[in-house]
Amino acid sequence: MQFNDHHPEQLASILRLHRNAPERLLQILHDVQDHLGWLPPAALTAVAQGLGLPRVAVESTAGFYSFLYTQPVGEYRVLFSDNITDRMLGAPALMQRLCERLWLEPGKVSPDGLASVATTSCTGLCDQGPALLVNGRAIPRLTNERIDAMAGLIQRRVPVADWPDDWFAIEDHIHRRDALLSHVWQAGEVLHAARERGAQGVLKEVERSGLRGRGGAGFPTGFKWRACAEAPGDRRVIVCNADEGEPGTFKDRVLLTTAFDLVVDGMCVAALAVGASLGFIYLRAEYRFLLPRLRSRLAERRVQGLLGPGCLGSGQDFDIDIHLGAGAYICGEESALIESLEGKPGKPRIRPPFPVTHGYLGLPTAVNNVETLATAALVALHGGDWLRAIGTSASSGTKVLSISGDVARPGIYEFPFGTPLIEVLDAAGATDVQAVTTAGAAGPCLSASELDRRIAFEDVATGGSIMVFNRSRDLFELAHNVAHFFAHESCGFCTPCRVGTAVNARLLDKLAAHRGSPYDLDEMDRMHRLMQGASHCGLGNTATLALQDLVHKFRPAFERRLASTAYEPAFDLDAALSEARRMTGRDDAHAHLGSNRSAGLGQTP
Repeated sequence: MQFNDHHPEQLASILRLHRNAPERLLQILHDVQDHLGWLPPAALTAVAQGLGLPRVAVESTAGFYSFLYTQPVGEYRVLFSDNITDRMLGAPALMQRLCERLWLEPGKVSPDGLASVATTSCTGLCDQGPALLVNGRAIPRLTNERIDAMAGLIQRRVPVADWPDDWFAIEDHIHRRDALLSHVWQAGEVLHAARERGAQGVLKEVERSGLRGRGGAGFPTGFKWRACAEAPGDRRVIVCNADEGEPGTFKDRVLLTTAFDLVVDGMCVAALAVGASLGFIYLRAEYRFLLPRLRSRLAERRVQGLLGPGCLGSGQDFDIDIHLGAGAYICGEESALIESLEGKPGKPRIRPPFPVTHGYLGLPTAVNNVETLATAALVALHGGDWLRAIGTSASSGTKVLSISGDVARPGIYEFPFGTPLIEVLDAAGATDVQAVTTAGAAGPCLSASELDRRIAFEDVATGGSIMVFNRSRDLFELAHNVAHFFAHESCGFCTPCRVGTAVNARLLDKLAAHRGSPYDLDEMDRMHRLMQGASHCGLGNTATLALQDLVHKFRPAFERRLASTAYEPAFDLDAALSEARRMTGRDDAHAHLGSNRSAGLGQTP
């Protein structure tokens, strides 16, 4: 397909929509792909020419993200969630069933170009899985009957927009509310309180509150905002990180659907505190179904004077644009996210300088998680002492948790920091617990003997993903899934992570085929130590945490998969000496044998 020859007006329209701005490249590629179904070479060339960019820069961005396609895909692109909780609920069998109904192989396009079926990482629907994406739209609660009906709709080429509405219904599943989720506020109330306090007053209250980042890192929010406010320059940027790609987490999705105004209020509060005029919400591609409603609400706020010109008072303007990701877990890291905002591959930057001084387009930029911003809005409303009174001395406030896996009531739970994990699990209806991951794939895995530990930065720090596994589960399958997740999601920037994650995946593959040895378990331990000390960003530093815990705390799950010969001595010295004496007739066979082995020959000449 020659994009220039057959679609010049569409391309020109897309480029005009994005002001021919090179930093809008990722959004432009989304729109071009929506029009063509994929990104053919001619389209990439035309985009590069229209933006005045080297073609290699456009191709580099197009090839980096999982949801951009530089090779043809099916008219119906079906992606099953491959997170461990979806697998536990039967996703692999459902995927195989759909492939059989459509007469195609997983990961390939049908000969007539009708459909392609593959897997993707966690879709953020772990509380209502198994789930899939079809042409970017999420469908939860899959069953055999639904799969069969879906195959029929695809074969009849029924547009996805005409599929049954109830298939696309996404539920919030909020089971416990506390200070954040139970709060009721009036439109404009937060902005009025923030304007009354002023920029310095807001900064002081946020610092007094002890608010720490809710995305997992726990960095002090007040410190970040003050550093951004005091950075040189007269333009600043606020970014809401809604790229929650951690397996097992979905709490930001629920906050965006149930408390979006509070999140936007938090962005406005941050903008007032640091002096920003521009804001971005970086929305993960798996949540694209939220986009129309979120954009509509932003438009309503502009009409209401709660966003846009003068919304922060004293002539201070602030507006927000929603930037859609394209399937890259690494973009949850703030500097990789900023690279993506600028239309580039989402690879972490070398730091320093830090985003608070040199962020989006070189401007001072404060990046905060969805939950952090929503909480900051309430701090601006009620003051720092209000949050300080909740939680612990080192972890003020509450934590919103996404709980999935072997529990009776998967969903969203908000607890004060300091709550014992066992209390959280009891609320969700967990029984016969064998293991719990407390930060998705990128954090510790606790055994049943550790459930008295507390949810807090000083004990069990978590970004919100809690996955539960009962004693019927084979934890090797969890390790196998985690290893392949990180091997796929490593951006390749640094050698320790690029190679280490691939080595771990191969070692787990060997064990899965019962061809592994104790050496392979030791090698994973070495990879852990290497990646911890040498990886460029947080992905490499956390990619082995769950694996390390699983191998050490649940070793029998791995030893069961060792090759049957793995338990035999690799080298029997006495037997080798006897054989050497027999063959040489020499009493100094020990020296003779040793010289051959040290030479690497391994056999008698």
